[in-house]
Amino acid sequence: MSGQIDTAETSPVYSGPIFDADTHFWETDEAWTRYLPKDAAERYGITFKTGPDGDFAMYVGPRKVEISADHLFEDGRVPAPGKLHEWLRAMKEGKAEIDMHVPKTPAMVEPQERVKLLDAWDVRSSILFIGNMITAISFLDDPRYAYPVLNAYNNWMYDQWKYNYNDRIYSCPIMTLDNVEEACKALKEVIAKGAKLILMPMGPYNGKAPAHPDHDPFWAIANEAGIRVVFHVSEAIYMKDHMALWGEGMQQSRIRQSAFVWMHGYSERPVIETLSSFIFWNFFERFPNVKLLSAENGAEWVPSMLVKMDKCRGIAKNGYWPAGQLKDRPSNIFARHVSVVAYPEDDLKSIIDQVGNADWVMMGSDYPHAEGVEEPRLFAEEACRDLSAADVRKVMYENGMRFMGLPA
Repeated sequence: MSGQIDTAETSPVYSGPIFDADTHFWETDEAWTRYLPKDAAERYGITFKTGPDGDFAMYVGPRKVEISADHLFEDGRVPAPGKLHEWLRAMKEGKAEIDMHVPKTPAMVEPQERVKLLDAWDVRSSILFIGNMITAISFLDDPRYAYPVLNAYNNWMYDQWKYNYNDRIYSCPIMTLDNVEEACKALKEVIAKGAKLILMPMGPYNGKAPAHPDHDPFWAIANEAGIRVVFHVSEAIYMKDHMALWGEGMQQSRIRQSAFVWMHGYSERPVIETLSSFIFWNFFERFPNVKLLSAENGAEWVPSMLVKMDKCRGIAKNGYWPAGQLKDRPSNIFARHVSVVAYPEDDLKSIIDQVGNADWVMMGSDYPHAEGVEEPRLFAEEACRDLSAADVRKVMYENGMRFMGLPA
């Protein structure tokens, strides 16, 4: 897909309105410079250049973001939306010379043009995530400079996309709990500008769970505003020491990453640890207005996580509960406060049958990334064929609208 607006044929699986819970933008050049203080730019400034190894890549200060070299081009082209499977098939057939990169289109960088695309696809509302910055967050490992870099990026995001663009596009500024005082300032600022969601890295901060009471000042602000917190797939850098015990490296090029890192350093394990930590720390007893969302981590892990959480609650009934005993089953707490964006390749029928309902799961196109579907409605074709009409509508539309507090 080249990015032009072409109305897809009506899907025989689903022809109603859509809420797209996983979309992205590509940054403009100003994202990295407009608001960045000089001292932060010198040490942690984000640049794009050809390094001594000949790779064109993203750099955070002097450090190369290895994974970025896999998809960046000096001429600004990006992987074609929804074409990953086609490209892999071409590689398997020995057609490695096929180029599936395209120039950025206005809909990838401008909200007005994105809305035109949403209209063509009958997407009523959407959640918008960051672009290349997602590969750089783990390199911002000094809080003294991480906050100026992230705040500068968030300010650019607001300039370019707003945090709530007419209830059609909800952007997610990035937050981290490495310094609670700075985090509170940053959160208050984005809330004042209309943010409904924030994006946070998975895992602990400074050896403490995100829901540890030391972080309560931050969560009190989030609770008062009814903030939704999103955990989007990225390399779980908090596991780097664990990976080293296995002789595995992190922050590497995708083509150098082992199956072990793919299995344990992304998605399932980090998201289960993060979400279960919130529940076991009795977070929602203190902050009932905060909602959590897992994005682009798939949904296959949900049924087993719910079973295991309930089981472990029973095992630890007379054990140590740092924030007090839970008043309900973890699976019920999950149902009230957590939602999940599925992969189109997930076996949603089996997953939903095991959980018992479809009230927690949403679709996500991943547009304009290559890994997703070319157009949002194709998600139903791939993932929802075996579902009831009512469940298809929940996945494709109603759950997302309810999550954002919008009338369906």
